[in-house]
Amino acid sequence: MRPFGEAGDGPPYVNVPPPIAGTAVDDVAPIESQNAPSQSRRARRRQRRAARRATTRSRLRVLDLIDESLAGVFARPARAALTTLGTVLGIASLVATLGVSRTAGNQIVDRFDELSATQVTVRARASGQSGGSARRATPLPWAVEDRLLPLNGVVAAGAIADVPNPGGIRTVPVNDPSVVSTRTLPVFAASPGLLDAVRGRIVVGRWFDIGHVTRNDRVAILGVDAATELGVTRLGNLPGIYLGDDLYTVIGILDDAPRDVGLLGGVIIPSGAANERYNLSKPDRVVIETEVGAAALIAKQAPIALSPNSPAGLSVSAPRDPSQTRDAVQSDINTLFLLLGLVSLIVGAIGIANVTLVTVMERTGEIGLRRALGAHRKHIAIQFLCESTAMGLIGGVVGASVGLLFVVVVSAARDWTPVLDIWLPLIAPVVGAIVGLLAGLYPAIRAARMEPVDALRAGT
Repeated sequence: MRPFGEAGDGPPYVNVPPPIAGTAVDDVAPIESQNAPSQSRRARRRQRRAARRATTRSRLRVLDLIDESLAGVFARPARAALTTLGTVLGIASLVATLGVSRTAGNQIVDRFDELSATQVTVRARASGQSGGSARRATPLPWAVEDRLLPLNGVVAAGAIADVPNPGGIRTVPVNDPSVVSTRTLPVFAASPGLLDAVRGRIVVGRWFDIGHVTRNDRVAILGVDAATELGVTRLGNLPGIYLGDDLYTVIGILDDAPRDVGLLGGVIIPSGAANERYNLSKPDRVVIETEVGAAALIAKQAPIALSPNSPAGLSVSAPRDPSQTRDAVQSDINTLFLLLGLVSLIVGAIGIANVTLVTVMERTGEIGLRRALGAHRKHIAIQFLCESTAMGLIGGVVGASVGLLFVVVVSAARDWTPVLDIWLPLIAPVVGAIVGLLAGLYPAIRAARMEPVDALRAGT
């Protein structure tokens, strides 16, 4: 505590002089008796009590309060730093977790948009009765690329169908009873645009084109799993496989199809050869890749483009609105990380309360001296509350800065775009100050309840 009486220093607790300057309390009654002899004895007693209260009234100036609070905080810098560290970690955790969760939520939704939110599937409805009237199935055409690609928002489109009863699949025409050379694998018929529609990738060879379809060429694409099972790894010598008794030349191997992984374990042939050999005149489904945000519109336009006369005979599967998924993902992530940040903040508040309480015990003598010099209970409580609030405020400012820096570093390391609400770094210091205020409430009340004589006796 700063000693009183030094040059340029005034006491923090200022005594207000009595109403009449230069007179003592006991002199008030005689003066008043001389000047106003007609006053009653009750009025003189009332004025005497008011004069006593005026001589003993004290107030704590704001500048002195700030000065004393800062002096108390920085009297032990190491302890203050360690105490503030709890609030720094709590606020930094809140800012960092909310910022990272907001940024990661956008990245999750972006990856979701890349696959599910850009895929539309069209199928033919089954024939049957609907509301008492007969409903006829609407066949899908094979040439879906010509009808769908002109639509605004369509990136790629392709048709696919399962080939029924293609027969056993083998790589050599010799039947050896001792060796299982015939295998049962799924066979698919596809249009040329299917590779782009399912985001497929050819690792060896090529995909068939419209020329193969028009000429009914008997060529085949093997999925990577089917190629491994059949022992086809190279295409330099134009290997062939038998579907039943028909020979097909393998022109490519498919090793990736994110939208339809079932293709990796089967054999894919052009729609022209499937129609000629297996009388497969219509596909089972049409896969459409759209631009982000265009799926809902294409879901309405695709049935009309594929079947203008009876679009109601086609069923469309489209993803739900990506904004709903974005809100759900961000809500879940924010709730999880917010709870973690609050736990860290509570730990910081407990640290401030503990250190402030220890400070009160160490400064018992100082508290007694202040009370003896005229400080009221509220002055003592306000000073300790200001000290704990100052520690919380400093921790909030430093924690917000550390949290922002963490979000930027994580986003830069992951090549993400940092996303953070503008109010978060602004409100973080206020939250830190509130935490410090609440944490110092009990120690401040305990310090204010100390009696001056007991505090001086305990502090000596």
